[in-house]
Amino acid sequence: MSKINVALTIAGTDPSGGAGIMADLKSFQARGVYGMAVVTSVVAQNTQGVQDICNLDQKILDEQLKSVFSDITPGAIKTGMLAEVEIIERVSQYLNTISCPYVLDPVMVATSGDRLISTEAVEALKEKLLPIATIITPNLPEAEVLFGKELKDEAAILEAGKIIQSKYGIKNVVIKGGHLEKEAKDFLFLEDGQVVTFSAERIHTKHTHGTGCTYAAVITAELAKVKSVQEAVGTAKHFITETIKTAPELGHGNGPVNHVSYKGD
Repeated sequence: MSKINVALTIAGTDPSGGAGIMADLKSFQARGVYGMAVVTSVVAQNTQGVQDICNLDQKILDEQLKSVFSDITPGAIKTGMLAEVEIIERVSQYLNTISCPYVLDPVMVATSGDRLISTEAVEALKEKLLPIATIITPNLPEAEVLFGKELKDEAAILEAGKIIQSKYGIKNVVIKGGHLEKEAKDFLFLEDGQVVTFSAERIHTKHTHGTGCTYAAVITAELAKVKSVQEAVGTAKHFITETIKTAPELGHGNGPVNHVSYKGD
């Protein structure tokens, strides 16, 4: 048997299964990658919103990280919800000890609109993690936070991507255009200066819970399989489009996507 590719997610939970590490592990599995998870926060949430958050203390977070890093070396790492400055600082210490691809999903606000991390944590994210990321995956609202201005159209996104890339010293940036009014177009800013776009039909549905987590997790899985950044983002775009299209319409709010529906290579 050939050696299996391994990916690690460091993020919060979702007991309803649509977002956070639950979505990440499903996405890793769907892409044929062995998934590991370190929990940063236990989140009471469902398709209707976030009811409560308990951020884990530093000791158990550190022990989880130590358990993984001392035993199984991941081929790629993804971070999601990192709610506090102390969590970001501790995670960054471990990330700086390994040279595998690192995908940063700058989780700030849930699909429901609930804020997930503090203002101070956003600043720590910018300082400690953005510069060491292989790729970051902001949606339009998150890109606006990093850019400092509203992004109303493609011209603004093209300007913002290059400035975010330069300002924070990030190798690759993909700005997800799911919030644009027309087609669902994503913009990938590569470290060699190229800008590649990925377009898909807009699917009119409220069932998009966990799409950001899923998209970044698929990129992580593909990088763990030693795919290029452009290939990884392309696969993630096809994957998320199909999983939204076949969403099982669960729950009373913004339901999850269908993580097992994508049949592509």
